[in-house]
Amino acid sequence: MKTKLAIVALAFASTSVFAGHAAVEAAKEIIPLKDGGSLYIFPDGKMGKESRVGTAVYLKKGEVLEAADGRSIPVTSNEVARMDYLLNKDHSNN
Repeated sequence: MKTKLAIVALAFASTSVFAGHAAVEAAKEIIPLKDGGSLYIFPDGKMGKESRVGTAVYLKKGEVLEAADGRSIPVTSNEVARMDYLLNKDHSNN
């Protein structure tokens, strides 16, 4: 049982490392968040959020996110579709 769990954990970790490569390249800045996710700031100033498990998260304008370093960051835009596209780019079975 422990072996199966370890294999699943390693498989998840290895895929999540590469899952957001396009998003990392597209972002101007990436801010780690207290909840384990990441806030992506793109060159056009728009924002997108990735959850701690690597999925795009809907943001609400005016919402305040807490950075891992304690800063409060007000949300100014919601690029959930852009994040979803970038996080899944080059990872389809088509």
